[in-house]
Amino acid sequence: MAKKTIEDIQVNGKTVLVRVDFNVPMEDGRITDDNRIRQAIPTLKYLLDQNAKVVCFSHLGRIKSEDDKAKNSLRVVSETLSEQLNQPVTFIPETRGETLENAIKALKTKEILMFENTRFEDIDGKRESKNDPELGRYWASLGDVFVNDAFGTAHRAHASNVGIASNIEVSVAGKLLEKEIDFLGGAIENPKRPFVAILGGAKVSDKIGVIRNLLTIADMILVGGGMSYTFLKAQGFEIGTSLVENDKIELAKSLLDEAQGKIVLPKDYKLTKEFSNEAPYRIARYDQFTPDEMGLDVGTETIEMYKELLSNAQTVVWNGPVGVFEFSNYAEGTKAICEILGNAKDTITIIGGGDSASAAINFGYEQAFTHISTGGGASLEYLEGKDLPGVSCLSDR
Repeated sequence: MAKKTIEDIQVNGKTVLVRVDFNVPMEDGRITDDNRIRQAIPTLKYLLDQNAKVVCFSHLGRIKSEDDKAKNSLRVVSETLSEQLNQPVTFIPETRGETLENAIKALKTKEILMFENTRFEDIDGKRESKNDPELGRYWASLGDVFVNDAFGTAHRAHASNVGIASNIEVSVAGKLLEKEIDFLGGAIENPKRPFVAILGGAKVSDKIGVIRNLLTIADMILVGGGMSYTFLKAQGFEIGTSLVENDKIELAKSLLDEAQGKIVLPKDYKLTKEFSNEAPYRIARYDQFTPDEMGLDVGTETIEMYKELLSNAQTVVWNGPVGVFEFSNYAEGTKAICEILGNAKDTITIIGGGDSASAAINFGYEQAFTHISTGGGASLEYLEGKDLPGVSCLSDR
């Protein structure tokens, strides 16, 4: 990549500020998926092995009240990080002040400290998420070097990435950020062909830019999930009570025209009359919906089509499930994509974060993909061809 990485600099004896993405899902004070923590370990271990003093920090959740602060402390994350690094992690429950400053000054080489949720600074004026200049300068003053390893927030200019980078001499990418850019960038800039994109999820509006950009790059785009019903309706088909964006019908028509056959929609669906796992369903073709039915997954004919169309692909980028995979009766399509791609030995397979990443991990295919991105929104913006401020701010090679 064109930006400096941690292997381009010397960190021996230096205090290294590391922006990680530990915005992990929590339930009753317990981490339910520690993937983002595990993905950060190579960077942190490398820095510790190079005799750095490591200060890591992250956001967690959205902070609008004192109750939010109580539920979103990074203390439990620091405990999990300590287990995975197999060494103590000092936790400082502050985002600024003497306690934090003294703890950082007391760090020895090969020691690591984590300070509190950066979004705690948002409770009074959104200082973190609006890149308050004073906050960026303050955090930058706490260390010698800045490492951004938080791809999940790279599409946002925050005080904890752009703000620090603007006020410190050296800013570099961590191993995870480098990996994300190499895989996603490689897929966009120089893919092995045939290059197939799979786009699912609920809304066409979420992926307009992605579709437009991929139409100029991909050989084929398989569109499934809730967004496919808007495309069906744009072609004049009955979609019953399925999810639809009526204000995007004309847009869907224009995208189909632009695509000139590159956009491939499902051949059949699992149809039901209730949004429920228990309600009866039937499998029918795309032109056989009744007015009181909704589609919640793709059908068996579509799965067979996916197997055929993906069999020769050399690069596949997947973003968004093709059904309501949280319901066991409607997880078949998404699970089938995991299986097809997981068994594609000579294919570069990339999941662009979000729900499709969760599905792959939950279905046991985490190790079967070439790369699973940690950043849903950042992945989408990168696939759109947009500039990522959290990457642009880093030092050039």
